[in-house]
Amino acid sequence: MPSEPVTVVLSEKGWVRAAKGHDIDPSTLSYKAGDGFMAAVRGRSTQLAVFLDTTGRTYSLLAHTLPSARGQGEPLTGRFSPPVGASFVAVLLGDADDLYVLASDAGYGFVVSLGDLYARPRAGKVVVTLPEGAHVLPPLAVKDAETTVLALASSTGRLLVFPLSQLPRLAKGKGYKLIGIPAEHAAARQDYVVTLACLPAGQPLVLACGQRHLTLKPADVVHYTGLRGQRGHKLPRGFQRVDRMGTGESEPASYKPPAPSLPLPPLLVGGD
Repeated sequence: MPSEPVTVVLSEKGWVRAAKGHDIDPSTLSYKAGDGFMAAVRGRSTQLAVFLDTTGRTYSLLAHTLPSARGQGEPLTGRFSPPVGASFVAVLLGDADDLYVLASDAGYGFVVSLGDLYARPRAGKVVVTLPEGAHVLPPLAVKDAETTVLALASSTGRLLVFPLSQLPRLAKGKGYKLIGIPAEHAAARQDYVVTLACLPAGQPLVLACGQRHLTLKPADVVHYTGLRGQRGHKLPRGFQRVDRMGTGESEPASYKPPAPSLPLPPLLVGGD
């Protein structure tokens, strides 16, 4: 099988397709009425595409088996059997040893390799165990685990930045505490992680708050830097409702999925 560059595109309603090459603009593709662009990743046709749903399950398919982007694709529910009420929220594509941060908005997460997310069964496999009332957050790609820092913004306007090297690796589980949010506050949706970002140490951090943007220079980021599991510091007034954040070159959009309609899966061993 030849290894060719492809771009895998996922829609909001869970439809998938793959375009040849890396120069496609997914926003210009045609989508069904009521549907729209959600995510796109670049990789090779011989790699496994991994899909994450709102219950914390992952599923995988070889990229070259996906329908062409010349059409509108096909629903992933035709290839997989997710739980009733679940929806697909992310797609990953790369080498098996690529690293990602998986987290829930209850403030728990871990570093995982892409190979640990591969799942052959149609029903997928539970990778992220979600605490009561929690939602899964979009995965973050890690380029250099030793020099990367993780930034988290909470719904109460706090920001915490810590070296990613403080976050252990797991294959699955609830994960480790990222930021100090009391479990009862997270369950009641009184406080939760709104968005998170990976950035190289010593780089500025850009926060988007509605139509306003706040750029924290490296010296400013130091004020919010601490240890994994701490509460973080309050952001300035007017910038405490963070929608998304990034380095300026890349600002990942926040994702707020609906609450699961089924009982959450049992807690798996792993993390603190």
